[in-house]
Amino acid sequence: MRLAQASGAAGGVRQWGTDARTAGAQLGPATDLVPEQGPADTTVHVDPTLTFQKLTGFGASLTDSSAAVLHRLDRRRRDALMAELFSPHDGNGLSMLRQPIGASDFATSLYSLDDVPAGDTDYALQHFSVAHGTKQILPLLRRAKALNPRLQVIASPWSPPAWMKTGGSMIDGKLIDDPRIYDVYARYLVKFVQAYAAHGVPVDYLTVQNEPQALLRADYPGTDLPVTQQAAVVERLGPALKRAGLRTKILGFDQNWAEHPFDVKAHEDAGEDPELNYPLDLLKSRANKWISGTAYHCYYGGPSAQTALKASFPGKDIFETECSGAGIDRTIGATNNRARSMIFWNLALDENHGPHTGGCTGCHGTVDIDSRTDEVTYTDNYYTLAHFSRFTRLGATRIAASVAAAEGDSAPPQVAAFSNPDGSTALVVHNPSTTAAHTTTISAPGVHVTTGVAPDSTVTYTWARP
Repeated sequence: MRLAQASGAAGGVRQWGTDARTAGAQLGPATDLVPEQGPADTTVHVDPTLTFQKLTGFGASLTDSSAAVLHRLDRRRRDALMAELFSPHDGNGLSMLRQPIGASDFATSLYSLDDVPAGDTDYALQHFSVAHGTKQILPLLRRAKALNPRLQVIASPWSPPAWMKTGGSMIDGKLIDDPRIYDVYARYLVKFVQAYAAHGVPVDYLTVQNEPQALLRADYPGTDLPVTQQAAVVERLGPALKRAGLRTKILGFDQNWAEHPFDVKAHEDAGEDPELNYPLDLLKSRANKWISGTAYHCYYGGPSAQTALKASFPGKDIFETECSGAGIDRTIGATNNRARSMIFWNLALDENHGPHTGGCTGCHGTVDIDSRTDEVTYTDNYYTLAHFSRFTRLGATRIAASVAAAEGDSAPPQVAAFSNPDGSTALVVHNPSTTAAHTTTISAPGVHVTTGVAPDSTVTYTWARP
């Protein structure tokens, strides 16, 4: 990607742009905007008086695989890269991380935090341990937190320990339908939060199952967790967190905007009714009182599902907790549909999209690090996050932004706007056309300027309080 460069000024507006057609950018600061001359074909109206959700942040997932790849770098290079990722002063200012509890598909081995020999159980959780994470993952989390003290952590399990499940495996299967299992699983999650806090990494948000509707996972951890079971766990987890004096909030669901046809068929083939309204039904259950909001993924369906759920439960937050390779349009779509976060999958991977135990074979990290040369490649995910994370701060509020395009324009700009706590504004404008540039007028209180947006490019514009 190429970063747009300009000089001069236009009403105090600054810009930072990326061009998806060009690779190998040199990162740089925002520059003063040079206005275009002549008529505009689109107008972007920004209205800071019409406000929506507050942002929690933007980030990625520091998986086992990401930690392993980062630790291949020597200490000096690793520290420099972490600063590029997390420093709000000299880097991208990533402010959220989603942490797997135990193994995910991007792990170097299959493990939970309470593994016992096959056939054994551990209701007392005597074998519980976070030792797996103490060598690489936790030190990196502490480093990220030191670089950005406002960093928020969301934690999600891909599977409970195998002894809690039908089939006795972390791969596929269900949670055993037994109140004793619901209770011990809730205590397991509380022990995780306590252990990470003891290691200097407070957990701000917690989900009880990654992608609870997905079936037929042949090579990596996963669990089919129906609404009734998730509700049963949450009804125990909420009080357990409270008794432990923990402020960790619970997010429900943690899957796509809509159920994928593959998963629908898998449920039907198993003689089950697909739970097409999973997040809605979960919030209608008795678990509602313990649920702070709903977590979504971006892989199937559309982000309007978030706004629909928010309309039914206006007091519950919306978070986007996993996305990969979907581009800037899904990030804009998620934030424009009430998401307080956008978290991409995998902070760092190698040139072979790994290492991993199974699952996605084509996922990119936020950065890719060549295992032979240690060369770092900044991916589309990095630049997409940068357009938001570099220019918004914790407590920023999404504000209204709309596009008035020429009649017949089949690819008008996509936009999202935010007001920071200091009164400054950040406006993200993406031109989805791969062939046509846009000449766009930005109209906001104290700002009226015309600028060009190249094909297949994105620009973040910022200006101070008028």
